[in-house]
Amino acid sequence: MRSSSPRRPVHGWVILDKPLGLTSTQALGRVRYLLGAAKAGHAGTLDPLATGLLPLAFGEATKLIPYVMDAPKTYTFTVRWGERRSTDDAEGEVLATSAARPSRSEVDAVLPRFLGTILQTPPAFSALKVAGKRAYALARAGAPPVLPPRPVTLDQLECLDIADRDTARFRVVCGQGTYVRSLARDLAEALGTQGFVAELRRTQVGPFREEEALSLEVLNDQAAAGTLPQALRPLVEGWNGLPFLDITEGEAQRLQQGQTVDLAGRIGHEPFDSSELNVRKDPAPPPLSPSSGIALARWAGNPVAVVRVVQNQVLVVRGLCV
Repeated sequence: MRSSSPRRPVHGWVILDKPLGLTSTQALGRVRYLLGAAKAGHAGTLDPLATGLLPLAFGEATKLIPYVMDAPKTYTFTVRWGERRSTDDAEGEVLATSAARPSRSEVDAVLPRFLGTILQTPPAFSALKVAGKRAYALARAGAPPVLPPRPVTLDQLECLDIADRDTARFRVVCGQGTYVRSLARDLAEALGTQGFVAELRRTQVGPFREEEALSLEVLNDQAAAGTLPQALRPLVEGWNGLPFLDITEGEAQRLQQGQTVDLAGRIGHEPFDSSELNVRKDPAPPPLSPSSGIALARWAGNPVAVVRVVQNQVLVVRGLCV
């Protein structure tokens, strides 16, 4: 464990395997302390009862958090049939019960209803704001809010196994804003029973995968050994396959000063090299075109700014000081 010292600039990502029982903010705080990082954030909250992949951003990587959170996420989760809970997970009070238990064929038959863009009502115990207050604060005070349904997108949903008549295990790939707790509740309702999430684990967030995640125990050991900086992943790994724009040194200087760069006559004529980014052998990011919009401008492989391209004009969205 590092001794108390002033926080310092640290830039990049740590891919944490969040343990059971910690909030995402608590987990972030522990790793931030180990690194002594001045600036930190996380890409996508996990409930205390959830485990798994939590991308932690430090320094300038925090500016890329919105682009990571926009990416699809993958979860595995277990639904326990027969009870509706106030929190839609194992932490809540029992609100209703049912003796009905769905068969495997019934489960498989109902899953297609939840694919694509659907309307989903968030749990009353959520961090959404209602009249300036968190929904979970109102619910804990005995006045759970009625939250309006909102569109979410599920790209994949499958039943992995049914170990016994009371539980079923699923895998879902979904977009931002999806509540797996709500999905479990709605699946149970569609199957004529009650249900809640008994276990939840996130296995992928955009470009980051479960097998890359490090536990707090490993990070503590690395900190004690003085090797923790090796856990930092490059800032650009959070760019999630979006376009890159390679620029000249002079253009980089202009963007760093917040000025516009004119690309007229350049797009489509300059080589596009993303080899240093494909460390996981992902498909190369698409080349930039006048209509592609957002890109990450880089000079000599170093990120300079998140930019927007409009009619061959490069406009700074977020400058990166790395």
